[in-house]
Amino acid sequence: MSDHPRVCVVGSLHFDIMVQAPYLPRTGETLVGDAWWWKQGGKGANQAVAAAHHGAAVQMIGCLGDDEFGARLRERVEASGVDLAHVRTVAQGSGMSVAIQEGSGDYAAIVVSGANRDVDEEHVTESGTAIRSSRVLLLQNEIAEPANAAAARLARLAGAMVVLNAAPARSLGSLAGLIDVLVVNSVEAEMLGAGTVDDLVSAAAAARLLLALAPAVVVTAGSAGVAAASGLETVSIPAHPVPRVETHAAGDVFVGALGARLADAKPLAEALRYANAAAALHVGTPEAERAALGPAAVEALLEGSEERTVGS
Repeated sequence: MSDHPRVCVVGSLHFDIMVQAPYLPRTGETLVGDAWWWKQGGKGANQAVAAAHHGAAVQMIGCLGDDEFGARLRERVEASGVDLAHVRTVAQGSGMSVAIQEGSGDYAAIVVSGANRDVDEEHVTESGTAIRSSRVLLLQNEIAEPANAAAARLARLAGAMVVLNAAPARSLGSLAGLIDVLVVNSVEAEMLGAGTVDDLVSAAAAARLLLALAPAVVVTAGSAGVAAASGLETVSIPAHPVPRVETHAAGDVFVGALGARLADAKPLAEALRYANAAAALHVGTPEAERAALGPAAVEALLEGSEERTVGS
């Protein structure tokens, strides 16, 4: 491992098939699309790649199927700088999803877990060196709760920070008391009992309400921005105005970039500003140009925003 801040991601890998269409079809409707392509996906893989792009040395724990999807995913994610030594190949189909993207950049998706169901407590425990050598552990809810809980317990014993992106939303269960930072979007915040989130004010209120679940809570509010609560402090950060090219995986970029900054021992508020800018750049940049969106691009956006604020 390098001397870069270390992040371990335990989570899902999906082969994402993207379909571009003018709108989402209604039940029974056959709609002619404009284009299709594939990309690496799964919240785990997306967040691991994002953390690597934003300066972290990343190890991932997960499962891929013994099929062409799995082989392509392994090649793509490793090429992004993520260490997949603890990602097993298992005798079933890889996880995959089909997402329909509208002209506005919004999307809807169907996910099939496949090999991701094989990520269990035994696998996590046997891969414990990856967790113990990291400063931050990133978790999501696309694998089974017992595997997440096993990873969180190992991280706690090693003194690593545990960040849970509770997506899709479900109760913490055996993760209760093991999470340092909880990250949810507006829908997930509402599903966890924080009420409707439709702007920064309601996002901040939701973050404070959810402090019963974790010492620090981050609520992303889409084009409004992000809010967080920790102890007596509440932070609200407006979104950066960027062209809306595509929103798919923007939340994962946010979490991966946040994890990279936290692993570099940055304060939560500073890490949030960085992650907010990283997600904005992702949304506003065409797919083919996103590989270049690292720390330099984020710092340039943040500096430009500060200059506009001072000059306004």
